[in-house]
Amino acid sequence: MPKNLRRRLGAAVATALGAVLLASGCTVADVPAGGPGDGRPVVLTTFTVLADIARNVAGDHLDVRSITRAGAEIHGYEPSPRDVAAASDADLILDNGLGLEAWFAQFVASADAPHAVVSDGIDTIDITGDAYAGKPNPHAWMSPLNVQIYVANIVAAFSDLDPGNAADYAANGARYSAELQGIQDELVAALGAVPERQRALVTCEGAFSYLARDAGLTETYIWPVNAEQQATPQQIRDVIEFVEQNDVPAVFCESTVSDRPMQQVVDATGVAFGGTLYVDSLSEADGPVPTYLDLLRHDVDTIVGALIGSGR
Repeated sequence: MPKNLRRRLGAAVATALGAVLLASGCTVADVPAGGPGDGRPVVLTTFTVLADIARNVAGDHLDVRSITRAGAEIHGYEPSPRDVAAASDADLILDNGLGLEAWFAQFVASADAPHAVVSDGIDTIDITGDAYAGKPNPHAWMSPLNVQIYVANIVAAFSDLDPGNAADYAANGARYSAELQGIQDELVAALGAVPERQRALVTCEGAFSYLARDAGLTETYIWPVNAEQQATPQQIRDVIEFVEQNDVPAVFCESTVSDRPMQQVVDATGVAFGGTLYVDSLSEADGPVPTYLDLLRHDVDTIVGALIGSGR
C-alpha cells in the first residue's frame, strides 16, 4: 500500500490499534509522539536525542518522530504493536547502531521501511569491562565531534529520500555542525580551568567515553552499559578505590538510572555528588534539556562546575 494512502488511513488505524493496546495491557503512554501525518515524508528515529538532531537537519521539509518518549531508557526498550505500525508508515528509519538498540533488528524486520545507521564512520571506543568487553561503546553521540559525522550521514539519507530539498539539508547540516563545534570548543576551554589531576569523570554508566576522549578527561564508571541492577559490590569498590586514589573532586550519575549505587560511593569517600547528567533521553519541553544542544551544555556546565567547585 502506498505510504500516502497509509497516512490517510492513519486515524482509523490509530483508533483500532489503541483498542488492541488497551486490551493487551498497554497504555496510551506506550504510543510514540506523532499521529496521522501532514503529507510530509515521515522519518522515524529510535530515541529523542536522535530525533532532535535529525529535526535540525530536516527543517520544515520532513516529519521527524521518535519511537521512544522523553525520559525513556533506550537500551532495553520493548517496541509495542503501535510502534511497529508507526514504522510501517515511515519513509525512513534512523537508528544509532553500535549495538545501542538491542531491540531494533527484530523491530525493523517487522517494518516496511528503509533505514540508515547514523553512526557509520565513527572511530569507536571499545568497552573494556564485563560481558560487553570488546564491543563498541554505543554512546557516540555524547561527543559533539562525532555528532558532526551523524549530521553528515543524516544529510545524505535525507537527500536520498528527498532530493529536491538536498541543498537545504546540506545548509542546515553545516549550520548545526558549526554549533556543535562551538560547544566542543567551549568544553575544552572550560576544562582548561580544571587542575589536570582533577580531570576525572566518574559516572554510573560508561556513557561518556567519547566525550572524555575528546576533552582530555579520565573516565571511570560503575557499569559499562545501563544495567544498574547488575551493580556488584566489586564494581562499587573499584570506583571507591579510584576516587580515593585519584582525589576525585566529584562524581555523577545519569538521569535514566538510579543514583543509589553512586550514593554508596559518596557515603564511603565523602566525595561530592556533582549532579545528574543526561545521555539517553531529552527532557520534556519544559525540562532542563529539551534539545540535544541543551543536553550538551547542561552536561558540560555540570561537569566543569563540579570539578572546579568541589574541593576535597
